[in-house]
Amino acid sequence: MRSLDIIVGVVALILFAPLLIALGIAIYITSPGPLIFAQPRIGRNGRVFRCLKFRTMVVDATERLEHLLATDPAARAEWARDHKLRNDPRITPLGRFLRKSSLDELPQFFNLINGTMSIVGPRPIVSAEVVRYGRRFNDYCRVRPGITGLWQVSGRSDTTYRRRVALDVTYSRHRSLGLNIKIMMMTVPAVLAAKGSR
Repeated sequence: MRSLDIIVGVVALILFAPLLIALGIAIYITSPGPLIFAQPRIGRNGRVFRCLKFRTMVVDATERLEHLLATDPAARAEWARDHKLRNDPRITPLGRFLRKSSLDELPQFFNLINGTMSIVGPRPIVSAEVVRYGRRFNDYCRVRPGITGLWQVSGRSDTTYRRRVALDVTYSRHRSLGLNIKIMMMTVPAVLAAKGSR
């Protein structure tokens, strides 16, 4: 599958090059700051890597989140439950569109080429999410995180975090070429429907 990851990554970057450039310009014009957000995530065998995305948040997002969680009990409870916020004040207007359309994830094709991600696999998690996996964390670590995967085609943020862990474990234990092909075929309609994307 590694050779397929490289081929898909190179072809995708060539095909999407004009769109990548256009989105980069749009981000720069509407929200001055870095175009790419490289967030530390947990990869295969528990190794930390930089997961690349177009920046969709304001540059002081960390400070805004800390202030929000310290002053808003409802937001704090939502963050503790899902590690996400439905009405996240840190996201820019353009960023909201990029997330809804999944275009913010296009730079991850570079992760595909450098081997830190695969086409199909669990969604890469941050270190704060490891505790949510508990003893299932070893299952997560057995495979490379994916650009798409069972969680991504099964409702994404519309599912519970417990369901997300179960889907990651299922993929890790039963992955196969056939399952990968099935997930890849389901990805296009899932992205177009934007179901569960935030």
